[in-house]
Amino acid sequence: MITGQAHELTHFSMAIAKAKSFFELLKARLSLLVAFSCAFGYGLASRGDINWGVLLMVTLGGFLLSGASVCINQILEQDFDKLMKRTMQRPLPTGRVTPHEATLFAILCMALSVWILWVFTNPFTVLLSLVSMVLYSFVYTPLKRVGPIAVFVGAIPGALPPLLGWIAATGQITYEALIIFGIQFIWQFPHFWAIAWVADEDYQKAGFKLLPSREGKSLNTAIQIMVYTMFLIPLGLLPAVFGITGIYSAMVATVCGVAFFAQTLALMRTGSRQSALRIMFGSFLYLPIVQIAFLLDKVI
Repeated sequence: MITGQAHELTHFSMAIAKAKSFFELLKARLSLLVAFSCAFGYGLASRGDINWGVLLMVTLGGFLLSGASVCINQILEQDFDKLMKRTMQRPLPTGRVTPHEATLFAILCMALSVWILWVFTNPFTVLLSLVSMVLYSFVYTPLKRVGPIAVFVGAIPGALPPLLGWIAATGQITYEALIIFGIQFIWQFPHFWAIAWVADEDYQKAGFKLLPSREGKSLNTAIQIMVYTMFLIPLGLLPAVFGITGIYSAMVATVCGVAFFAQTLALMRTGSRQSALRIMFGSFLYLPIVQIAFLLDKVI
């Protein structure tokens, strides 16, 4: 009797561990950021008249789409992940999930995402979501070992979530949609490059070439991070200029943009890993704060 209960507990524990491993494949923090950006685009396009059921489905669809994309990314990069300290404990390199299992899981997430978006949004949203997944998983992923062009390509699917949300609400691409796409597109560069600066030694082990300068962690790279961050300051004002939002969110975007920009000056001066870390964490804060400000300004 006791032996049977012990076996049941063991099987239950193994099932829980397996479920956690599958959940790790989704890269929940990244996928939640994608889902939030989808919800942001939908909320902004709805202009205060939000269908909460559709908003929930758009958010879930965005989360699953991102999960499928990053899962495919990990399948394709599993041999490289074994070489890097920051990734060697992921489910695939450790063998906690097999490539076959991960592939089936990615297909399931993709199918659920497509079904949700097809039922609750429109064909244009579904098409663009599939384009986003293909660009990230099958174009950006192999380009990481080619050169910095990977960052430009990766910035496109990285900036599509708010556009997907907007199209889910309106069924079309408008100049307002392109503005919110543009802000997130430019944000990708300091975000990506700060991560690449912090993880440069690991990236070199896998042959990833993501920093914009051949000299790697150099003043030239720091200047390029500074320039792209500087562009975010005027871009953050465009929603107010074109009447998408109001003056209060423009003030928040400006303050956040200036604070983000100030962090890059320290990197230019010191070239330290600590300065790059501050930019990386600053990028994680900038986008949701500014997007929430835009939403509140429009809804309230």
